[in-house]
Amino acid sequence: MQSVIVKELYTAEVRTTGGRAGHTTSSDGILDLDLARPGSSRGTNPEQLLAAGWSACFQSALAHAGRTRGIDTSASVVTAKVTLGNEADGGYALKASLRIQIPGIELEIAQELVEEAHRTCPYSKATRGNIDASVEAIS
Repeated sequence: MQSVIVKELYTAEVRTTGGRAGHTTSSDGILDLDLARPGSSRGTNPEQLLAAGWSACFQSALAHAGRTRGIDTSASVVTAKVTLGNEADGGYALKASLRIQIPGIELEIAQELVEEAHRTCPYSKATRGNIDASVEAIS
C-alpha cells in the first residue's frame, strides 16, 4: 500500500548532469559533488548516496523508537550496504541491508527497536517490496 503524505515537511531538490560519471548539486548548494561509477576513486556513486541516506534516516527512526520506550540509542551504529547487480533479463537491480548495533542493549530488545524503526523509516518503506532489503540488529 502506498504511503500518502498529509503534510509536507521538506522537499530536497537536486540537479544531476552526466549520469553516474557526472555532477550533482542541491538547490541550496550544500550538496555539490562529482559522481562516479562504482569502483572509481574519483567521486561518490549513487549506491553510496542511497546507503548514506537510508542509514541516516533509519538511525533517526531508531532514536524515535528508543525514546518511546525510554531507551537511549544515541550510541548506535547503522551500517548500510547497497549492491548494484544484473538481473537475468540484462537489466539492473539493487539489494540493500542494514546492520544495526546498539551498545549496552540486549540483542532481543535491540531487534525489537530495529523492527519498529524499519516500520516507520520512510527509506525502509520505499525499499520494502521494491528491492531485496533487510535489517538486522547485531551485538
